[in-house]
Amino acid sequence: MTTTLPAYDDVVARYEPVIGLETHVELGTNTKMFCACPTDFGGEPNTRVCPVCLGLPGSLPVANKAAIEATIRIGLALNCSIASWCRFARKNYFYPDMPKNFQISQYDEPLCVDGYLDVEVNGDLVRIGIERVHLEEDTGKSLHVGGSGRIHGATESLVDYNRAGIPLVEIVTKPVDGTGALAPEVARAYVTELRDVIRSLGVSDVRMEEGSLRCDVNTSLHPAGSTEWGTRTETKNVNSLRSVERAVRSEMLRQAMVLDSGGRIVQETRHFHEDTGDTTSGRSKETATDYRYFPEPDLVPLAPDTAWVAELKAALPELPRLHRRRLQQDWGLSDHDMQSVLNAGAVELIEATVAAGATPAAARKWWLGELSRRANEAGVELADVGATPTQVAELQGLVDAGKLNDKLARVVLEGVVAGEGSPTEIMTNRNLGVVSDTGALTAAVDEAIAANPDIAEKVRSGKVAAAGALVGAVMKTTRGQADAKTVRELVLERLGVS
Repeated sequence: MTTTLPAYDDVVARYEPVIGLETHVELGTNTKMFCACPTDFGGEPNTRVCPVCLGLPGSLPVANKAAIEATIRIGLALNCSIASWCRFARKNYFYPDMPKNFQISQYDEPLCVDGYLDVEVNGDLVRIGIERVHLEEDTGKSLHVGGSGRIHGATESLVDYNRAGIPLVEIVTKPVDGTGALAPEVARAYVTELRDVIRSLGVSDVRMEEGSLRCDVNTSLHPAGSTEWGTRTETKNVNSLRSVERAVRSEMLRQAMVLDSGGRIVQETRHFHEDTGDTTSGRSKETATDYRYFPEPDLVPLAPDTAWVAELKAALPELPRLHRRRLQQDWGLSDHDMQSVLNAGAVELIEATVAAGATPAAARKWWLGELSRRANEAGVELADVGATPTQVAELQGLVDAGKLNDKLARVVLEGVVAGEGSPTEIMTNRNLGVVSDTGALTAAVDEAIAANPDIAEKVRSGKVAAAGALVGAVMKTTRGQADAKTVRELVLERLGVS
């Protein structure tokens, strides 16, 4: 069998991809799904546990109403139908990070079904069907010490049950076909839009780096023109938006290589490797029969009141895609400029900066310019660069008031990012304000004229444009703090030019 990956353009010319995404969202409730243990992130291992989430004999679960409400709101935002009656089931398997040896989940009777989410890819709208949105509890976390960090080659394995029992929503798409070469980009766009929708609802912080948003990516290939889909693989726990796109592309190339060599695709889970962009085999994929589902005997069924569901639907916020369109119109941006804002992850930052008093143009200038550059250099997200929208608006206010010019503002911004304080405090403490006092500037202007007699004579003879060189000399002398307009007026005045 050949081990040479084919070219991507060749793959999409001969094969059609079908993708599906299973996204897990940890809800931001105060307590776990079936007990009163706190859900805050980062506690010492095994300090957020109790008899219920540890599955000790005699303990009984009680469903978290806030988690049920959050799940219904997610379902409504994804245009799902909300079940009038549903129930929990036991999903049985033995994993060391599931202390009960079963997971309370939903099986054939989920809370939300048959929805969709529209996403934009290269200016076109793609509708992603939603199969189901159901509620369950999260597992704990296994830590494999030694070796590569995976169980193979580890010297020992440790288990932290703090996460076990946290409310977890699983959102499963219908198979997505017909996207062709854009399949990887569609997958990324879907997870990005889904993250934005859930964040707008305020039910989760959806931080992929902390595991509160995790994605499993299903991929299959079939020959172009064939109506029979190929065997799918499931790439587990892809933990960044970029990796979602890379995982789909990687599997498309790998599966094409296997099929081209006469091999067959095995239905299995696979692991994605951030460093190489490759996937490797995990385990054969279980079926529903393997999990031995049966109704959870310790929980009563759920029957959401229709009036309550209607109230939740009426209170939904403006969906992100529509919100962005409105902002684009309000800000007067072209599709290309708005895409630049989206690519930088700056929509919310610019919006908050405008709300704090800056113009859209000024807010966009700072976030997509100096701050984006600093974020890229530091390898951090734009929101984590060290400046807040309020500080950026304050900085621009100082520029608008003539207290800072752009050059000095960049110096002040450097101090803001370094944590030295507010723009006003930094300007004052470093003595960086613009000098516009004519008395203080006259001596510097006279010095520049005396040092450049030839230029001064040109200005006197009517070549007013030459005054720019004298203004530049004063700016250099004052370390850029002089008000350029005031300096120009003084130069012309001292040279007798009206």
